[in-house]
Amino acid sequence: MKVKLTQKPSKTYSQEDAFQASLKYFKNDDLAARVWLNKYALKDSEGNLYELTPNDMHKRIAREIASVEAKYANPYTEEEIFDLIKDFKYIVPQGSPMAGIGNPFQIGSLSNCFVIGNSGESDSYGGIMKIDQEQVQLMKRRGGVGHDLSHVRPKGSAVKNSALTSTGLVPFMERYSNSTREVAQDGRRGALMLSVSINHPDSEDFINAKLEQGKVTGANVSVRIDDDFMQAVKNGDSYTQKYPVFSADPKVSKSIDANALWKKIVHNAWKSAEPGILFWDTIINESVPDCYADLGYKTVSTNPCGEIPLCPYDSCRLLAINLFSYVENPFTDKAEFDFELFKKHVAIAQRIMDDIIDLELEKIDNILKKIDSDPELDEVKATEHNLWLNIRKKAQEGRRTGVGITAEGDMLAALGIQYGSEAGNAFSLEVHKTIAIEAYRSSVHLAKERGAFSIFDAEREKHNPFIQRLKEADSKLYYEMLEYGRRNIALLTIAPTGTTSLMTQTTSGIEPVFMPVYKRRRKVNPNDKEVRVDFVDEVGDSWEEYVVFHHRFKQWMEVNGIDSSKNYSQEEIDGLIKQSPYYGATSNDVDWLSKVSMQGAIQKWVDHSISVTINLPNNVSEDLVGELYMKAWEVGCKGVTVYRDGSRSGVLISNEEKKEDQLEDKLTAFPIKRPQILEADVVRFQNNKEKWIAFIGLIDDKPYEVFTGLVDDEDGILIPRWVNKGLIIKNRDEQGASRYDFQYKNTRGYKTTIEGLSHKFNPEFWNYAKLISSTLRHGMPIDNIVDLINSLQLDSESINTWKNGVGRALKRYVADGTKAKGQACDNCKSKNLIYQEGCLTCKDCGSSKCG
Repeated sequence: MKVKLTQKPSKTYSQEDAFQASLKYFKNDDLAARVWLNKYALKDSEGNLYELTPNDMHKRIAREIASVEAKYANPYTEEEIFDLIKDFKYIVPQGSPMAGIGNPFQIGSLSNCFVIGNSGESDSYGGIMKIDQEQVQLMKRRGGVGHDLSHVRPKGSAVKNSALTSTGLVPFMERYSNSTREVAQDGRRGALMLSVSINHPDSEDFINAKLEQGKVTGANVSVRIDDDFMQAVKNGDSYTQKYPVFSADPKVSKSIDANALWKKIVHNAWKSAEPGILFWDTIINESVPDCYADLGYKTVSTNPCGEIPLCPYDSCRLLAINLFSYVENPFTDKAEFDFELFKKHVAIAQRIMDDIIDLELEKIDNILKKIDSDPELDEVKATEHNLWLNIRKKAQEGRRTGVGITAEGDMLAALGIQYGSEAGNAFSLEVHKTIAIEAYRSSVHLAKERGAFSIFDAEREKHNPFIQRLKEADSKLYYEMLEYGRRNIALLTIAPTGTTSLMTQTTSGIEPVFMPVYKRRRKVNPNDKEVRVDFVDEVGDSWEEYVVFHHRFKQWMEVNGIDSSKNYSQEEIDGLIKQSPYYGATSNDVDWLSKVSMQGAIQKWVDHSISVTINLPNNVSEDLVGELYMKAWEVGCKGVTVYRDGSRSGVLISNEEKKEDQLEDKLTAFPIKRPQILEADVVRFQNNKEKWIAFIGLIDDKPYEVFTGLVDDEDGILIPRWVNKGLIIKNRDEQGASRYDFQYKNTRGYKTTIEGLSHKFNPEFWNYAKLISSTLRHGMPIDNIVDLINSLQLDSESINTWKNGVGRALKRYVADGTKAKGQACDNCKSKNLIYQEGCLTCKDCGSSKCG
């Protein structure tokens, strides 16, 4: 095994120097600077920074890609690659490639997403536990994971063990969900997709599983729906579910009312934004890799956002092309799209993606070397070792890539075309058709230079609908592919580009602009000269209001001679928007059926899938959601997700809504008498440059008590960084007083004990901890407890810092979608805030705060 070791840099920068330099790089865009610094700047495990601005990162990536190019004919130079990726202008490696390429401090993969599991042959406990371990092993190396549960036998089926009958799908959904939450580190949660076929007899249980508050909170869920079911819904017919699914000789079979189950799916999606839908026959029939299903490329599930359907042990790396940068003379009458430059860059983007596969193979070799050198027994390491061997085989054999886009909304606005209009949909279709043809042409040319993917067989692919469309669009390309083959088994996707779009300073992915203009407030001293006070809050602080423009909206203003430094009134802002090409084209404006039709048309030219969400106002009916889902199937979408404004905040806890007085009677959710032993999460965070740690005692995965203190202080808590789980045990000290000890396993498997958590910080901390623990034990909702903590008026600065830390630790357990009460967005001062993955997210301006 050849293992490439990247040389470690020596020069380091302070956090403040890097922030100021990156702030200048992003032209005072504070959010973009912080996102780059926190997620992508090269740093070691001690937090030392080795890159000052994104230019340093782009040079690192260019250097590594050029080293691969040098192995092949007609190589691109480091300078040529740097010119394409610098400033996030044209080609942007996404996520894991951006963070991991040339990173000597991280033993991880460059893949953004993986699918694991099997093709449906085994539902033994051994097989289920193997998938669980594989999921954890991938997530610890930053990967998002998907797997399908259709192979698990339905509830009540006979089994040959002491249980006698199967428990069904839901307990295993919870197991995999909990594993996702356990492996999360430093405030970043893993990402998991669980799917099941609608043909499975337990599919309704699967669909309902997330409606119970606190259940399956660590996974997205999607239902694989076949054409027969959709046709049964349209015709009002019955539908037969089977186990094994679609079996000619099923062990379990039952006939159901297709419309009744369909209405359940639609209701749940309307109520809670899940489940998503995967139109499975469309996915399989259109899939080029499924032409090789008998060779191990049978698609079984998707990645967490649904844009990459994959076979077991395959993975994908993502790259985005910034569409806005190909508009010449943007926001003028002379604006036009430079298709020639675009075609050239699509070809290079596909080439870079193929280079990244070689870099990924080097990364996997490093992972395997690390596993081999670990001191554990071979039988302990066997699952992880075999997992990465399987992933390496798929990456080397199929060489799958994920070329996508960002800035679709800004591209159309810059051309003066309204997003969602007939003209907009037609132009977007032409752009994506161009990407498909030029990326495939590039892959064919790479096959001529470097060799085709090893199992390429034109005969297998000749009837595939996607390949047939390529043949019709460009017969020369098709016959070149017959002669030389293709370098990559599948090439294209449209992924969400959240942090990528922050750094390109454009709209995200295929989506329209969220809001072109919003207001922010900054605190001011009313006694300063020439200060303007626009707002005084309830505690007497003074604030100045100022307008924030979406970057490309501001560019439109500047092109048209409109002063962007003026403090506009809301009426003036509304007038500006009406003048702009963004008018009627925000995420709340776009016609929903038009967006679904656009997705279906573009899907014809994307060989993987598209991640897109249909955003709906709160007052839409369930019938509309059903209509959108049906339309998505009819126009050829591979999947669809809807989000109704505010739907996440109304999660059901039973089949009927409870009145407030009934809920008050049921607040006591835990035993008041503390059990002697509790499982515990360990949560680390930083406040004012101090390192803190929280021990959260859990019952049924819900917080029951909290201990928090300083780390590495003389009187603080010493605990290794790798410890994230353990036990809190209530004992008695020599005087008979209660003592709370924490135990965790070290690498040899023995228990290591921290005695007396309550004595690791001063009595004042402990008293507040007891108060908060008491509210937890009596079942007060966690978001209310966070609000209570935030409202505490404390004089001691150290106590206030501790208060912030406890609040931050507990926010991790607030159910996603829960509305934040009484808080305002720091960015636009809106009070329309919800919790998402422990962070407060503003639904009006999109800003997020995790502190």
